[in-house]
Amino acid sequence: MKNIVNKREDYLDWDEYFMAIARLSAMRSKDPSTQVGSCIVGNENRILSIGYNGAPNGFQDDEFPWAREGQPIDTKYFYVCHAEMNAILNFRGNRKDMDNAKIYIDLFPCNECAKLIIQSGIKEVIYLSDKYADTDSVIVSKKLFDICGVKYRKLEEAQNRDIHIKLY
Repeated sequence: MKNIVNKREDYLDWDEYFMAIARLSAMRSKDPSTQVGSCIVGNENRILSIGYNGAPNGFQDDEFPWAREGQPIDTKYFYVCHAEMNAILNFRGNRKDMDNAKIYIDLFPCNECAKLIIQSGIKEVIYLSDKYADTDSVIVSKKLFDICGVKYRKLEEAQNRDIHIKLY
């Protein structure tokens, strides 16, 4: 008779795994105040793309206006590419692979990213924080998602999990 060994009990479930990849991607962001990452997942739990918020290609990070306050033209808001946008644009597969996909993201999407998510075929948004829930941008995002059939949910349990990675 074989000796049966039980599997580990502390492994990551799929939601935790993909959100951890989104959070790890956020660590690539050079934004001094807000780091956001995203991970797009297709059928059968396959990663399709990742992204993080940052400067557009060709815009040198050291010359990028990272300020949050000041004249709009001198702040990051008119320039930065959001994590969702980058993940969608980084995708190099077949458009049909994006149909019914999920996107894992730190921060609930703004209205501009909501439109990109809808147009790309993503059907579920899983997020950690909705700290801008009362802003017009997020109110419109939720309205767009509701009308267009995109589900969204907060990943509550992941906020209580601490994941440590050692790079040797």
